Amino acid sequence: MVTASELITKKGRHLETGLDETQIKEYLGAVEGWSLQEGKLVRSFEFANYHETLAFVNAVAWPVHADDHHPELTVTYNRCVVKFDTHSVNGGRGGISENDFILAAKVDAIYRQKTR
Repeated sequence: MVTASELITKKGRHLETGLDETQIKEYLGAVEGWSLQEGKLVRSFEFANYHETLAFVNAVAWPVHADDHHPELTVTYNRCVVKFDTHSVNGGRGGISENDFILAAKVDAIYRQKTR
């Protein structure tokens, strides 16, 4: 079984093959709080105020850019919803790949640091 610690050490890479349902369920076990919604890996993060929310968004920017795997972010006063999917899989129709879980684990690690 894959763990969040293992995922954090990996670097995302361009993929054309997504994960199947069994693999997605296994990977979901490694990233607590994330769920599959409308074909995307999704989690909502809550903060005390807008400043903390924007600090989180800025902190997330570096690893997602470094791995060239950019999420959809919805930012409000005290919340940021992060959605990952991989556009290049399934013949360009999109889907979930290991990259989505790698970045989800990295985003979780950032959140844990910000809320200590």
